[in-house]
Amino acid sequence: MTAPLGEDLARLAALHGVAVSYQPSPDRTVTASAIAVTRVLAALGVDASGPEAVRAALAAREAELRERLLPPTVVCWSGSPCEALAALPEGTGLRVETEQGETREGAGELPHGVHRLTAAAPDGRTARVHLVVAPPRLPAPASRSYGLLVQLYSLLSRRSWGMGDLGDLGELASWAGRTLGAGFVQVNPLHASVPGAPTDPSPYRPSSRRFPDPVHLRVEDVPEFAYADPGARALAERAGRLREAVLEKGELIDRDAVWALKREALELVARVPLGPGRRAAYCDFLAEQGQALEDHATWCALAEVHGPEWNGWPRGLRDPRSAETAGARRELMDRVDFHSRLAWLTDTQLTAAQRAAREAGMPVGVVHDLAVGVHPQGADAWAQQEYFAAGMSVGAPPDAFNARGQDWGLPPWRPDRLAAFGYAPYRRLLRGLFRYAGALRIDHVMGLFRLWWVPQGEPPTEGTYVRYDAEAMLAVLVLEASRAGATVIGEDLGTVEPGVREALRERGVLGTSVLWFERDWGGDGRPLPPDRWRADCLATATTHDLPSTAARLTGEHVELRDRLGLLTRPVEEERAEAAADAGEWLALLTRLGLLAGRAGGGDSSSEEAEVQAVHRFLRSTPARMIGVWLPDGVGDRRPQNLPGTWDQYPNWRLPIAGPDGRPVTLEELTASPRLHALVDVLREAPPG
Repeated sequence: MTAPLGEDLARLAALHGVAVSYQPSPDRTVTASAIAVTRVLAALGVDASGPEAVRAALAAREAELRERLLPPTVVCWSGSPCEALAALPEGTGLRVETEQGETREGAGELPHGVHRLTAAAPDGRTARVHLVVAPPRLPAPASRSYGLLVQLYSLLSRRSWGMGDLGDLGELASWAGRTLGAGFVQVNPLHASVPGAPTDPSPYRPSSRRFPDPVHLRVEDVPEFAYADPGARALAERAGRLREAVLEKGELIDRDAVWALKREALELVARVPLGPGRRAAYCDFLAEQGQALEDHATWCALAEVHGPEWNGWPRGLRDPRSAETAGARRELMDRVDFHSRLAWLTDTQLTAAQRAAREAGMPVGVVHDLAVGVHPQGADAWAQQEYFAAGMSVGAPPDAFNARGQDWGLPPWRPDRLAAFGYAPYRRLLRGLFRYAGALRIDHVMGLFRLWWVPQGEPPTEGTYVRYDAEAMLAVLVLEASRAGATVIGEDLGTVEPGVREALRERGVLGTSVLWFERDWGGDGRPLPPDRWRADCLATATTHDLPSTAARLTGEHVELRDRLGLLTRPVEEERAEAAADAGEWLALLTRLGLLAGRAGGGDSSSEEAEVQAVHRFLRSTPARMIGVWLPDGVGDRRPQNLPGTWDQYPNWRLPIAGPDGRPVTLEELTASPRLHALVDVLREAPPG
């Protein structure tokens, strides 16, 4: 165990939201190291390098909090008393400049939005702060629905250029809504990636969360493509060879090759002048996105010249606001415009996909995925340096599943800077995503409350938790989602501190429930019967990080990990445990009448029937949303991502395939009797 921290350092850490211990389990507390706490405080601009520095910083922080009239961002929930304002000294004058441009004396009955509040207390203290006024909660989805979950790159049609694209997404959504009665299609993060050789294929470590990646464009759907140099259309033949390599020859999805081809075509398309209406729409987009888009496009242009690692650029270019960067932007204006136009084209196709989903009758439409962070060398980290904690990385502490902890290589936002600027980058991020999302899944939603910060150069065990203002983070989320009329789903799997799920539920944020994890952990540990599942959730059988349902039921996930040398116990033990786990669930399904032929000496059900029974079980829970992992619909045995691997397994590069491993196209998938039969299960009335 780490030696206890000094009392002053512990107090200083607490006043800055830095934890000095954590509980990996209810009966065990682990103390953070003094080095970890000191380095995290330094990343927050607090000098705790020695006893004298700690005492000085503590005195300064205590004085600051004592004299402070209000925190930098205040939250008020409509219809409820605002605690921060109610605690002000009697006689304090309040003036509000609303987001809508009005000025009001007092803070009663304010419209929803992020306003500026000025407070003047009788004792002479004043404060000018941000005031977030949000609806008390998001409404529940209007109706119960089921939908499809898919990694978009893995879904190739006969029109794809080597990986699934936004044209495929629109087709899938339109077909699923009209033919299957599906309510939504959920996709992986479509954020812009960091270019490289090779590019990191993970969609969860992007260059920018604010702007999408043009690799997802359906090039032929860009109106100017029809008028481009004939060479652009000739590229379709090369695209066909890329597609056939994946679909017919068993090759992996090659994102870099796809982008090289699309980029070549888009360079030719960009030479076609925009028509007057298209030009006006593009100019509107530039004005709406403002500085954020200019920064993103500038980073893309500079990365073409100097490489994607901005920490190695000429010193002046490392600062997005420097005179050198402004000069480089002028010199590279054609490239800045090219990347701005790509962002616009991608935005329009994302919007078209959501429109196709809604026109097909989907009550939700496309569910987009928000990654927990960004690449430290990417566009967001460069453009928003003042908001990120230098020298820190987000991860997870050691737990029962990973004794070494995890370092995800993502720089965290500084909670103090977010609060000081009224959560501006967070608001802009959400508003951008809600432009084309019927719902938003938030990866590791616990990050709205706290994140595990790991100092660079240290193992994940040498980290500690840093707390965020969860009320403010939730208020901004609820505000922006309500404006868009969108649903929010929080990925709350794994270790979740007490109170988090309750706080999310109170504000109308749905949780995530995965069948294999839903057991009576506080009791006998057996599978949780359907009537004990929560209603406010998206219920699924699996996720992109887990084995497919067929692999789980057959034990193939154990064999895969054994072949890759990833097991930490004898394979016989792993097989026995996996078989027992699946067996308990199948026994429950049989007792509930959801799976015939496994009890009382009957014939053993087929794997397909077992997969259907699993989803029949999900249908019998009260979950408001039920998701079908699309590869489950065609019997795919392979996970899209195998955590704990890098080059041992082709993470994020596999097309959807059938049980035999042969890729299945979008056209074949929509005609699949197995998929139709599985979805029919969800359309049945739940058992009485």
